[in-house]
Amino acid sequence: MTNLAYDTPADGGDVSQQDIAAMQALRPVPRISIQAFCETEGVASPVKLAGEDRRMAKAHLKVHMGGIATAIEFYQSAPTPNLILLESRSEPKQLLEQLGQLSEYCDPTSKVVVIGHYNDVGLYRELIRSGISEYVIAPVSMTDIVSVVSSIFVDPEAEPIGRSIAFIGAKGGVGSSTIAHNVAWAMSTLFKSEVVVADLDLAFGTANINFDQDPVQGIAEAVFSPERVDEVYLDRLLAQCAEHLSLLAAPSTLERVYDFDPDAFSQLIDTAQRSAPLLVLDIPHVWTGWAKSTLIKADEIVITATPELANLRNTKNMMDMLKRLRPNDPPPRLIINQAGVPKRPEIGSSDFAEPLGITPMAVIPFEPLLFGNAANNGRMLGEMDAKSPIVGLVNEIAHVLTGRSEIKAKKKAGLGMLLGKLSRNKK
Repeated sequence: MTNLAYDTPADGGDVSQQDIAAMQALRPVPRISIQAFCETEGVASPVKLAGEDRRMAKAHLKVHMGGIATAIEFYQSAPTPNLILLESRSEPKQLLEQLGQLSEYCDPTSKVVVIGHYNDVGLYRELIRSGISEYVIAPVSMTDIVSVVSSIFVDPEAEPIGRSIAFIGAKGGVGSSTIAHNVAWAMSTLFKSEVVVADLDLAFGTANINFDQDPVQGIAEAVFSPERVDEVYLDRLLAQCAEHLSLLAAPSTLERVYDFDPDAFSQLIDTAQRSAPLLVLDIPHVWTGWAKSTLIKADEIVITATPELANLRNTKNMMDMLKRLRPNDPPPRLIINQAGVPKRPEIGSSDFAEPLGITPMAVIPFEPLLFGNAANNGRMLGEMDAKSPIVGLVNEIAHVLTGRSEIKAKKKAGLGMLLGKLSRNKK
């Protein structure tokens, strides 16, 4: 059989839509140590990018330039990690000999992945037979690296991890929390799926008011005692709001200050994702280490903005930053709220969305009577008026965020028609 050598460098910079879709299906890698020994920049670059992906946040990855010979020298005086990534341009016979030498210094529990440049079925079978976890042919992409690590260390039979959806406002007072709570309620009632709402605004959170709850315990107990957080402890802190909806309520008091480390909510979120298929994170309009970290790790981000210039500026800044921090994920979703306030100059939805380069997931018109009555009665919009067009929009958002439908293209007259319909309903 003819051995074919491949030396084409992988493009470590741009991530295709196909790669993004593939990455969305991957589960986070557990807390492991990884050391890579690369002979070419074409392999080292995607390996480094893989280490920066949010799914690899818990893993500790170190990249060394140099192949198997460098690894042999290195491990003569250092312990081996959970996983060793080895790039080799050696021919099959020489590669097998080098791996034999390396095995003398490797801990038996260490996994080894070889990135080779020869497409040889015989070599692949021999490597697997000798205990190598996987043989990948260069060029490789960042997605290839994360996929192979995930396939080795994530148990395919483990319980599925719930999907986290983070809601944040482009400015204070834009209605992000109200939308988050109503979308969570819609998900739980429409799909009969267990949903947990976590109110991360510990000082001024409104979820307890909106759901008409007054629990003795809530999210503060979990955040200030992370070592106690497991599924049993979390269940004790949850307040039942509806048949399939539970709440981690904020204390909404000023008895203490709420300054947190960047990873303060990580243990809580990880546990909540093991407890329910859907986790809605209500994040206050702040830019702190913990808020940034929580947004980076979320499966989906929804930014709510009102159609004003300051909101557009803030949304643009957040979009640009989050795209840089999450290059292997889709951009955040956008909801334009409180559109059509009488006598208020505002930016049209198409003009608002154009510089952002995205289509709004929804444009929700200003309807103070419906929202005000719901807020004052501690009820959801769907409980107040299930036939309202706004409730229909909220249900559409729930469908899109759970992957049950895509964003529908709206006609330009759509908002005007909806506003007209709302005004006729008032008469």
